[in-house]
Amino acid sequence: MTTDPGTNPSTNPSTNPGTAAERTPGDSRVPTAGPGGPAGKDGKGGQGGRGRPGQQAITGRRAVGFTLAVLAVVFIALNLRPGATALGPVLAEVSASLQINGTVAGVITALPGLMFGLVGFVAVSLGRRAGLSLTIALSLIVMVLGLLLRPFAPSIWVFIPFTALALAGMAVGNVLVPAWIKRHGGARTVALMTLYSMFLTVGGSAGSGLAAPLAEAAGTTLSAGDPAEGWRWSLGFWGLAAVVPLVLWLLVARRTGHDFPGTPPQDEPDRPLRSSPTAVFLMVLFGVQSMNAYVQFGWLPQMYRDAGLDANLAGALLSVVAALGVVGGLVMPTVIDRSRTLAPWMIGFGIATAGGWAGMLLAPAEGGLWWAILLGLGGFAFPTAIALIPARSRQPHVTARLSGFVQPYGYIVAAIGPMTVGLIHAATGNWTLVLILLACSGLVMALAGLRVSARVYVDDEITVQRVDQS
Repeated sequence: MTTDPGTNPSTNPSTNPGTAAERTPGDSRVPTAGPGGPAGKDGKGGQGGRGRPGQQAITGRRAVGFTLAVLAVVFIALNLRPGATALGPVLAEVSASLQINGTVAGVITALPGLMFGLVGFVAVSLGRRAGLSLTIALSLIVMVLGLLLRPFAPSIWVFIPFTALALAGMAVGNVLVPAWIKRHGGARTVALMTLYSMFLTVGGSAGSGLAAPLAEAAGTTLSAGDPAEGWRWSLGFWGLAAVVPLVLWLLVARRTGHDFPGTPPQDEPDRPLRSSPTAVFLMVLFGVQSMNAYVQFGWLPQMYRDAGLDANLAGALLSVVAALGVVGGLVMPTVIDRSRTLAPWMIGFGIATAGGWAGMLLAPAEGGLWWAILLGLGGFAFPTAIALIPARSRQPHVTARLSGFVQPYGYIVAAIGPMTVGLIHAATGNWTLVLILLACSGLVMALAGLRVSARVYVDDEITVQRVDQS
């Protein structure tokens, strides 16, 4: 693969000053230019930015060392999902303790997607005002507060706001961390995105996998003789775990200062992202795959149980899907970086997803493991979509905008899926129509993926070129 270093910020130091890759941890030089170039002879910087009026793109004191960057990315990735995924396995205990009905429980299960979408819309604006690093650190404060306060909720009307608070913090991190990696990753951008997408999946799997064991253990040892209240300790654990990335990102923010990437000067402002076919189809890919993932985590075990498998085996098969997601997070960022086209992969993701759901329709019990493997392979589309956000944008400020477009709209699409599945299943009393529609979603995923499989950059699609009329 060959790239033009003059147009790729991840490989050209002059277009991405102060990156983790080009600076040593102890380097105290202050970058004085925006992403368009180094400071000029007048000391005012090669290109200014529109990040904040009258302010250059970075005003920090030191660059982020690679070790700190790795730790910050890994630990925030580990903690952006468990607060959401840990609730499902103990939802029955929460419902019994807080005396909530099935309708309210359905609202709670849809809350992650809705909050990730709605709050994600304002994440880029917040990052522009305070800087990427500081905004991520502040979002972690919000997340920690929500996760630590939620277990003490005496009623559902307190539980839901604290849950929403925690999810709001996660939503900001979802959008801004890929932009931060593009801004600071330099030559290590692919490595950092690999770590981020892989540990994002690991964290989500850990949240769901550890929820019930933690609740059971806490119920017998820490709940004052009331095993039914063990869920409070199980959910609260992730609030304590999130303190680690909070400390790391406070250190990062102290080093970087205001680091929202400035916009290079140009004749005309960029067009809106909805005018970019790559951005729109990447959003569709992200949304359809996220919808599939939410349905799998929320409903796949029940589908297996309705086919006659016991609860433990159904949970184990879901773990197979989750484990393959970790593999996808490890593999796909490098595949994207080294491949001229992702078309064969996108077709494969669609076929695997459609085949897995079709198998669940035809022989859910007899071929249960094979269908889980197919769905897990189709799930490679999720880390692919995440990694394509920086890979399909050149300038860091475009990466930030793209992330703030793809993820919020995508998560709203994803939130609709589990609710729709529940409504159809309740109306029909079986999984037939649900599984047919889910199999068709594999076709939609493949078509959207094919549109973003080539090396096309969103920057080029939204830049307004001035026509020379001389």
